[in-house]
Amino acid sequence: MANGQQQNGTVPNGSSSSNAASSSQRNQLQPLQGQQQAMAMPPQPPLADFLMQLEDYSPTIPDAVTKYYLSTAGFDTSDPRVLRLVSLATQKFISDIANDALQHCKMRGGSGVPASTTGGANAKGGKNIKDRKYVMTTDDLANAMADQGITVKKPPYFM
Repeated sequence: MANGQQQNGTVPNGSSSSNAASSSQRNQLQPLQGQQQAMAMPPQPPLADFLMQLEDYSPTIPDAVTKYYLSTAGFDTSDPRVLRLVSLATQKFISDIANDALQHCKMRGGSGVPASTTGGANAKGGKNIKDRKYVMTTDDLANAMADQGITVKKPPYFM
């Protein structure tokens, strides 16, 4: 038979072809059940622990600033944990945009200048890549924000 398959009678594992279909269905179900057990969610710390940690956390963005911008958007809360959670999410968002802008700056060459003429530079006066100070431009920031879905348009007098 083609492809090494047998037509009727005994299957390579020794069972008959009529029983092969039912046994293969059972064999297919067993790994799925095992995968479901293996994919069970690992135990995570309860939400109460996370909320307790937020009470002790002092975010980079002050609570008053977060509360002001939330109130201007129409969301008023007196719970400091909510304010800190929003501050933490905002801090991560800004950090991601700044990191993406740095990556865009590095990819385009970044017109980096050496941090100092001593220590970081090699003996011939060359530039050590790790000791460069990069200059982030509006174009780098616009590209990073475009990756996040935010469109930045420069006024015509800056072009």
